[in-house]
Amino acid sequence: MGWLNRFSNLFHRDRVDEELDEELQFNLEARTRHNLNAGMNPDAAQGDARRRFGNATLARERAHEMDILMPLETLARDLRYALRSLRRSPGFTTVAILTLAFGFGANTAVFTVVNGVLLRPLPFPEPGRLFLVSYESKGGPFEAPPGLYDSDYLEYQRQNRVFEQIATFSEDAATLTGAGDASRLPTATVTSSFFSVLQVSPALGRAFLPEEERPGNNHVALLSDKLWRNRLGANPNILGKTIILDGEQYTILGVMPEGFTFPHEPELWRPLAVGADRGNTYLRPVVGRLRPSVSRQEALAELEALAKHWQPGTGASPGSMIAEVLPLNDLLVGKIRKLLLILMGAVAFVLLIACANVANLLLMRGTTRLREISVRTALGASRGRIIRQLLTESALLSLCGSVAGILLSIFGVRALLAIAPAAGVPRIDEVQIDSPVLTFALVLGATMGILFGFVPAFKSTGNRVRESLSLSGSNATARRQRLRSVLVVSEIALALVLLTGAGLMVKSFMRMRAVDPGFRTQNVLTMTVDLPDSTYPTTIAIHAFYTSMLAKLSNLPGVVAAGAVNWMPLQPVLVRGDFHLDGGRVRPRDFIVAKPAVSPDYFNVMRIRLLQGRGFAPQDNSSAAGVAIVSQSVARTLWAGEDPVGKRLTMEDEPKPKDWLTVVGVVDDIRQQSLTDQPQAAIYQPLEQVTRPFFLSHVSYVVRTAQSPQSVAALMRGALYQVDRNQPVSIAPLTDLANATTASTWFQTRLISAFSMLALFLAAIGVYGVLAYAVTERTREIGIRMALGANKRDVTLMLLKRTLLLVVAGVALGGSGALMLTRVLGKFLFEVKPTDPATFVSAAAILAFTGIIAGLLPARRATRVDPVVALRWE
Repeated sequence: MGWLNRFSNLFHRDRVDEELDEELQFNLEARTRHNLNAGMNPDAAQGDARRRFGNATLARERAHEMDILMPLETLARDLRYALRSLRRSPGFTTVAILTLAFGFGANTAVFTVVNGVLLRPLPFPEPGRLFLVSYESKGGPFEAPPGLYDSDYLEYQRQNRVFEQIATFSEDAATLTGAGDASRLPTATVTSSFFSVLQVSPALGRAFLPEEERPGNNHVALLSDKLWRNRLGANPNILGKTIILDGEQYTILGVMPEGFTFPHEPELWRPLAVGADRGNTYLRPVVGRLRPSVSRQEALAELEALAKHWQPGTGASPGSMIAEVLPLNDLLVGKIRKLLLILMGAVAFVLLIACANVANLLLMRGTTRLREISVRTALGASRGRIIRQLLTESALLSLCGSVAGILLSIFGVRALLAIAPAAGVPRIDEVQIDSPVLTFALVLGATMGILFGFVPAFKSTGNRVRESLSLSGSNATARRQRLRSVLVVSEIALALVLLTGAGLMVKSFMRMRAVDPGFRTQNVLTMTVDLPDSTYPTTIAIHAFYTSMLAKLSNLPGVVAAGAVNWMPLQPVLVRGDFHLDGGRVRPRDFIVAKPAVSPDYFNVMRIRLLQGRGFAPQDNSSAAGVAIVSQSVARTLWAGEDPVGKRLTMEDEPKPKDWLTVVGVVDDIRQQSLTDQPQAAIYQPLEQVTRPFFLSHVSYVVRTAQSPQSVAALMRGALYQVDRNQPVSIAPLTDLANATTASTWFQTRLISAFSMLALFLAAIGVYGVLAYAVTERTREIGIRMALGANKRDVTLMLLKRTLLLVVAGVALGGSGALMLTRVLGKFLFEVKPTDPATFVSAAAILAFTGIIAGLLPARRATRVDPVVALRWE
């Protein structure tokens, strides 16, 4: 039968059936007439015709097999039978679907984040051709993102032959005034080629022209859609109008499309002028669009060849410079990629445990269905046909679990994003459950359904089906439970790996929270102010602002003391560098220090201990001799065994007499940037003696309060508005800044801990299920033992012995796996080794205790077996 005819039969099933019946009846009647003509009586003639023609029903079925719909009809019958079978066991079905729902839900939730952050292409045309270009020093004291120095960028722009265009950019910030309350906005400065490299055009207006990079022409800006709508009323006639940024007027050239927030979610873009001075130290990211016929390897080869003729960056050796061509997405997700992959591995373990549990359930269910399978085999069903039916049931279970998991993942994704640290997950707006996520969940469900259902189906249809029906006693029980025990041991091992990882993360986080930063964060409120150069162009103006602010803050009700510092501790930005010693003494190689400038009361407000000498005084002003306070590690490194007070140093390479600073005191080392960093060497100067506006325009004011810091927040804001109403304000308790440095670790710890607890719960269910079914299988044996005099304690110990064997085997296997796999957490641990013995022992003890409790419940149930009832058990 041709495919065309078979396809046409789909639409004429009734007619085809009628024709088939007519043909069968015609052949039967023709043979009957032939027999009658040969002299047979009517009954014999009809019987012979039927025998010769064969089974009419079988012939009809064989004809239907030629139909294209037959496989679909078979599948539909299998699904209907599977539904009826699962409905007959509501308890089994509910437990299996819920178990799978937890596993699939966790995987779908994490994959949703992975898809949005790592897998989803960047929202630019042909994003696979966008790459970062980098040539910088690795392994030095300063860690920087991939990029080129300005002079190298200009040289590469001239010589490059593999990229259609390249552009460079940097993050910045600006104060917007004249459009509501003054606010500090994240901005980006970009070269004119930036938008053409990304192939993104403004929704309104135009992009920058090359001549607008030059000073004098660069007071132009492009707005984000968010800024245009929220602060400027979505005015369609905004083009050509001006806004005030850092006290200067900028002409609006255009508005970028909705959703365009590259790089790092700026609210406006300004032109960037790149200087050719080799002495400048600006290292910026560089993005390029590869030509269609050029590969990444070819681009890297060209970069390496050109870079051989470039000078190393400031303070770097030629051997430390590395050329790289990286996917643009690495700029956004490079720091979180490893964490997300670890989380995917963790939830994969959870799913494996869930699937092992359901496989165990199917094995137990298969044991109860041996008689049914044996009868179907005896009636002619092939082993392959029965396996297909059983796999249909497991696949249906898995798909139901997958759908339930998708529903759970909706809440899981919301919870995951809710606990994510601010700015801790890039591209977070792109995280959503979409068609790729749904496809992943359903394909994973179908695949896992077949995988975890195959072994139970294969075992249930083996050659020993009939033999198993007649087996009883310990030999049969051992054979039936061997595979189930292997699965439970695997569950325990996987759970132990996760539990050990969670234990390491928790211990690391607790160590981190116990760190002494060198100052006290309680009852301290911070306020950061950035003064624009246009409004405060001189140090005199900045000092006047600073003096007025400190006076007002010190007199606020509830304020114990007020101070100021230009680079606040526990913030990502910190000025560090070298210095020179008096008397020709040589500074130790690679010994660099933080260089904060502070007010006289700063150490008192922060409770930084003064170890020697004195602190700064109001008299240490611009007219007094220069002074400095060094941290303990500076004193120990430079003047070991000597009194550092009275020693002299300078921050200038070519110092004048007034540039020399006399050390007047020594304070404790503090952790300047993060609680996870080591205490850093620092040389403090009085703010009043700093003469460069760059080191004074960014200042954080700190006040120590007698009560809750939030009680004076409004008063601090009012004090700032009294001095300059056009300055935006950022106020936060110091405890919040400290917590922010551990927010990512806390986020990681909570997620891995949650998944490990889920794994522990599922493993406990697995142990309980195996022991509970073992009690059911051995009910007759238990009854005989009790009838012969065994007491409840003997029966309990007999069953707990099996539990202990499972737990010990699982712990041994899981411990070996944890030793290998927890090493990937090394980057995320603080003062804890990935092989920490205490954590391994604690995790094993928790798992063993949980397993014993899970096994104790069915063991206690076994002691309540009535021997008389048990002896009748079949």
